Amino acid sequence: MGSTGDCGNGKAAGGAGAGGLVVPEIKFTKLFINGEFVDAASGKTFETRDPRTGDVLAHIAEADKADVDLAVKAAREAFEHGSNVAATQERSRVMNKLADLVEQHADELAALDGADAGKLLTLGKIIDMPAAAQMLRYYAGAADKIHGESLRVAGKYQGYTLREPIGVVGVIIPWNFPTMMFFLKVSPALAAGCTIVVKPAEQTPLSALYYAHLAKLCTFDIIIQAGVPDGVINVVPGFGPTAGAALSSHMDVDSVAFTGSAEIGRAIMESAARSNLKNVSLELGGKSPMIVFDDADVDMAVSLSSLAVFFNKGEICVAGSRVYVQEGIYDEFVKKAVEAAKNWKVGDPFDAATNMGPQVDKVQFERVLKYIEIGKNEGATLLTGGKPTGDKGYYIEPTIFVDVKEQMTIAQEEIFGPVMSLMKFKTVEEAIEKANCTKYGLAAGIVTKNLNIANMVSRAVRAGTVWVNCYFAFDPDAPFGGYKMSGFGRDQGMVAMDKYLQVKTVITAVPDSPWY
Repeated sequence: MGSTGDCGNGKAAGGAGAGGLVVPEIKFTKLFINGEFVDAASGKTFETRDPRTGDVLAHIAEADKADVDLAVKAAREAFEHGSNVAATQERSRVMNKLADLVEQHADELAALDGADAGKLLTLGKIIDMPAAAQMLRYYAGAADKIHGESLRVAGKYQGYTLREPIGVVGVIIPWNFPTMMFFLKVSPALAAGCTIVVKPAEQTPLSALYYAHLAKLCTFDIIIQAGVPDGVINVVPGFGPTAGAALSSHMDVDSVAFTGSAEIGRAIMESAARSNLKNVSLELGGKSPMIVFDDADVDMAVSLSSLAVFFNKGEICVAGSRVYVQEGIYDEFVKKAVEAAKNWKVGDPFDAATNMGPQVDKVQFERVLKYIEIGKNEGATLLTGGKPTGDKGYYIEPTIFVDVKEQMTIAQEEIFGPVMSLMKFKTVEEAIEKANCTKYGLAAGIVTKNLNIANMVSRAVRAGTVWVNCYFAFDPDAPFGGYKMSGFGRDQGMVAMDKYLQVKTVITAVPDSPWY
């Protein structure tokens, strides 16, 4: 094989860019199909842009139906004919090796996500990359522990079940956490013995292509890569209506795992139904409530609530964007929340002092500003923020509204930006009713010192994850997914393996058995 650059035909750009901004070297820009970096069949490319400036970072090969067909064919061949990841106990070793490589390249990968998605570089290094490696190792430990059950069947029969890999899995991931979303889906699918075709978001394809490189069985500069056989992992950057639609409707894809909007989730379900009735798992939007009771430490509650909605510039599905505060501490909370928002530093995500980077692209930037205008027009009171900031790029100030009613658009629709809606409540029962006044049910937060209240509310709120006196407390062992229109199926935990396995029952006649 050639050099690292030859394998991906990337743009060898690194160092300082316009305005002195750090621009990471981009090595991989082609599709990754059957163990090789290749151009799109059409020869088309698309731009991925730096949200700090709006400038083009790289031109990425644009997958279409023809490329998805090739990737699925490679995945099917690997699954059916001797992929050692699908057929042997090497999965655990390979996944642990891949985790090691993620850690070894953590700085470079965090920089790619920082430049591509506007994510904070420091947090990428200390949270995203270690969490990705942890996810891989968690499921590496599960790879050799997949088994069925012995059955007690009536009559002269022996019965047992097998849990077998479902086959070729299509993975469609969003742009807000490019690294974590990649391994959230790929790790359990690999552990189950499946082969995979990943379509990363068109806004953030860079790290997914790098992970394909790390998984490739080849040698670069005497560095032995992880050893994932050709065809087991394929990465096809492209757009939803073309590459995504081709993957979700493909007759030879056995399952699709998707994280994104409810609108696209519906389209994927329809494609699955109209094609081969493939298995579908969906992690969709959220409009999560943060419920703060009178007995809470106000400073802690303000800090937690600010983190819950402004972290990752609000581009997180579980953002606690509806903050309900009990009337006894409401006024104090509002005052301190505004002060906290004003102290959040918005700026270059590569600056260690920055709290919040830019929205991922111009479309999302304009979408958030549109919702802010809707909030004002519907009668909510803007206390702070609400405006773009900076001379260039897609930066928005942390924004807080009060006088928000449950029926208002900003209280009902997922904004996916740094916008907090502050609301008051009197009783526990009222808080539960308001918290459940949403079509979504992904997460919720509760802040109280009263264990009885915490237990009552956590059971009454219809959400897949409830955090008490904390937020964003994710762990590979903790299942994650939604109620209602936030989707179905679970990521994380051993239960996530169920999406990538199917159960086979085997019944054998034993007519001469002495046990009957």
